[in-house]
Amino acid sequence: MLDAIDHIIVQRLQADGRATQLELAQAVGLSQPSVAERIRKLEQRGVIRGYTARVDAAQLGKDITAFIGVAIEHPRYFDAFAEIVLALDDVLECHRVAGDDSYLLKVKTANTGSLDALLVGTLRTIPGVTRTDTTIVLASIKEESRIHVAPTVLSDIGRKKG
Repeated sequence: MLDAIDHIIVQRLQADGRATQLELAQAVGLSQPSVAERIRKLEQRGVIRGYTARVDAAQLGKDITAFIGVAIEHPRYFDAFAEIVLALDDVLECHRVAGDDSYLLKVKTANTGSLDALLVGTLRTIPGVTRTDTTIVLASIKEESRIHVAPTVLSDIGRKKG
């Protein structure tokens, strides 16, 4: 279980992955070594899975964002599909889903030509793929990677601790 201090550390690191341990220590009222130990434990337990910089995809030449639903004819093809998708640089997310599709992919790619190559030249050639359904994003209103913890959850955790 995470306590309220762990939650605050995680929230602050999500907001600013470059926050120093000293800044975090001041925010939670602990010493820097105590915060360092908490972060180490959060990393070991897999709560913190890594650190990354958020970038502007368009400025890196990735002007197209698309969501691709992929239908696969039988679960026996799932592992092979996943292995191929893991190697595709333009695929940012891949989720096995319920409904008409077997998988939902989030893709950022250079242009419609590279999207077409991904669809026709790669995804539709994977054994077991029976259909793809592509939605191209025209404008992104919100793209967030942080997991928010409701203040009531933090209050409840603090009460359980005390």
